[in-house]
Amino acid sequence: DLRKLSDEGVTFQSHVDGSRIHLTPERTVAVQRALGSDVMMQLDVCPPGGAERDEVALAVRRSAEWALRAKAAWEAEGRVSVQGHAQALFGIQQGGTHLDLRAESAERLVALDLPGYAVGGLSVGEGHEAMVGVLEALDAQLPPDRPRYLMGVGEPRDILAAVLRGIDMFDCVLPTRNGRNATVFTWGGKLKLRNARHAADRTPIDPACDCYACASGFSRGTIRHLFMANEMLGPILASVHNLRFFGQFLAAVRAAIEAGTLESLAPQWLAKLYPAADPADAGGGAGTGD
Repeated sequence: DLRKLSDEGVTFQSHVDGSRIHLTPERTVAVQRALGSDVMMQLDVCPPGGAERDEVALAVRRSAEWALRAKAAWEAEGRVSVQGHAQALFGIQQGGTHLDLRAESAERLVALDLPGYAVGGLSVGEGHEAMVGVLEALDAQLPPDRPRYLMGVGEPRDILAAVLRGIDMFDCVLPTRNGRNATVFTWGGKLKLRNARHAADRTPIDPACDCYACASGFSRGTIRHLFMANEMLGPILASVHNLRFFGQFLAAVRAAIEAGTLESLAPQWLAKLYPAADPADAGGGAGTGD
């Protein structure tokens, strides 16, 4: 209800003060140019999961047309930031879970010969298997010599599935969103630190982790107490740990790629990351980006 879409762009109302803001593909490039972004993203339309096909098809058309306008604005400014350094513009593929619309979107974007390509419109409620189905077709749709960026995806199992299907880059709020809600990631699975079972636990979140939270003597029981007391240090420590976990996780993925062992290691990692025997700690939190 706060925004209105048209072929020209999007107008939305600030939830803070009610002011109206108008964004076009050109304005979006100008903002990112002023910010000095290394990678600029085109303005696109991301339909919600479960959207009707006609709505998804319209999002594909508008996103492709906006990518063309974004490229023109980017080139008009010399492909450099206000600060003078080179900037790369990525196009964003849409299409939901409709493989023909995905192919159409990719074809229109690849024709623009951009420095990189993002995959949007996933992790919006379609589920893991549907996401994998889209990614299965991706390798034939995007050029192999350009980076591929999957937007808003952060669950370890989703990352592994995407890397195995040619994705290079990710972003997600999951590490800090889950951390703020007392859920932490370990190689042995997720832990929900608010659970009473952790009240007297004197071990760190992960004894093998070298993050500040784990290496400085904060136990699971202590961090649980901080959450129960609404002390901000709890979410901070959990977020610090989660960020370190994902740094280590992606480092392990890169090492396995270099060694040629990712396909064999991925099932072993998934068995550890998602143990089925402990329902008390089975929950996590939303993994969608925002």
